[in-house]
Amino acid sequence: MTEKVKVVTLGCEKNLVDSEIMSGLVHGRGYELVDDKEEATVIIVNTCGFIDAAKEESVNTILDMADLKQTANLKALIVSGCLTQRYKEELMKEMPEIDGIVGTGDFYKINEIVDEALAGKKPIHVGNPIFNYEASLPRRVATPRYTAYVKIAEGCDNACTFCSIPIMRGKFRSRSIESVIAEVEQLAAQGVKEISLIAQDSTNYGTDLYDGFMLPALLNRVSEVPGIDWVRLHYAYPGFFTDELIDTIANNPKVCKYVDMPLQHSEDSILKRMRRPGRQRDSRELINKIRARIPNVSLRTSLIVGFPGETEQDFENLKQFIREVEFDRLGVFSYSKEEDTPASRLPDQVPDEVKEYRANTLMEIQREISNLRNGSRIGQVVDVLIEKYDGRSDVYVGRTQYDAPEIDGEVFVKGAQLQIGELAKVRITHSFEFDLSGEVVA
Repeated sequence: MTEKVKVVTLGCEKNLVDSEIMSGLVHGRGYELVDDKEEATVIIVNTCGFIDAAKEESVNTILDMADLKQTANLKALIVSGCLTQRYKEELMKEMPEIDGIVGTGDFYKINEIVDEALAGKKPIHVGNPIFNYEASLPRRVATPRYTAYVKIAEGCDNACTFCSIPIMRGKFRSRSIESVIAEVEQLAAQGVKEISLIAQDSTNYGTDLYDGFMLPALLNRVSEVPGIDWVRLHYAYPGFFTDELIDTIANNPKVCKYVDMPLQHSEDSILKRMRRPGRQRDSRELINKIRARIPNVSLRTSLIVGFPGETEQDFENLKQFIREVEFDRLGVFSYSKEEDTPASRLPDQVPDEVKEYRANTLMEIQREISNLRNGSRIGQVVDVLIEKYDGRSDVYVGRTQYDAPEIDGEVFVKGAQLQIGELAKVRITHSFEFDLSGEVVA
């Protein structure tokens, strides 16, 4: 009987790409991929271990899947990803339901691990995370057919004091331009129109392989691939955001005018303890330069509240910073005390209830700012990538180049028969706190 495999993905888009490659490998092995967990004889849970909430979700998902050994057809439960890279001994000791473990640098061995798990061998393949996947590896894209993520680098060298990514993903290592382009060409041949380039530190791309920062060159090369309409950039580390990169985003019509640049905080004392690049003055200068040279740019950032030593005055200053800068998109995270990180040993840890209050307060401020920023779009004619159709209200739903998949706002569109995956010209007529609506321009 052919084994039926389900891959469950938790965490970030980088994890999703790893899951898509594992899906391609097991499919190529002759196993059948299924969506229904009740059908599956093998389940692979690709975990996240970045913060406490993600770890808890990963553990609960593993336990939920393990129940299927009694209630359904499950024969082998395999766990992969960041949690296994960091806690392989603890997982195998505390969760005997697990039949095999694979780390972040060994997932390309998934077929061998499935075979061993089915044979009752309890394999553990967790080595140093030094592997970089290449375009030659098979991949079963799980996103809608018109959009896909492409990982351009793995790991990170920045050593932020709060972050465990280097522990789980290893040192920074870029893929070659040729490998990235080969993968984009494959995706374009499958009908993908939007490529989202991802890495833990995308602006540092190429410095380990080439002579200097190569992200601008990569963006231009990707945009030249026939069939690609949008090239989107994620996780642009501010310390390496060069003038050449700004000019490339501004001047290349296929590169989305969307800057996803995690700043983490505004206050110099916090940034220093986080071991983040530059200070608030540098952030403001960079933001002003980006907005001056990239008309209509949408600027997203993420912030951490409740970092050890964050005072009430620090928080008040952060609130003022947000009000003055007016980010188009904002994500707020409560600091998570991660073991084996320098920040976990810092004094003056902030109570959880204070962190939660501060996070909620920032999002309320951002709600007002988003409403105002969205209002400035009324009257503009923009390209909207159509993603779904709501038959009950006869409305199509899509995104502009200013909105990333899953995390940002949507546009509700009326006025024409449209196709899923097409780019439609839409005049924005109404704005809301996070979304827009408009009509198709003939």
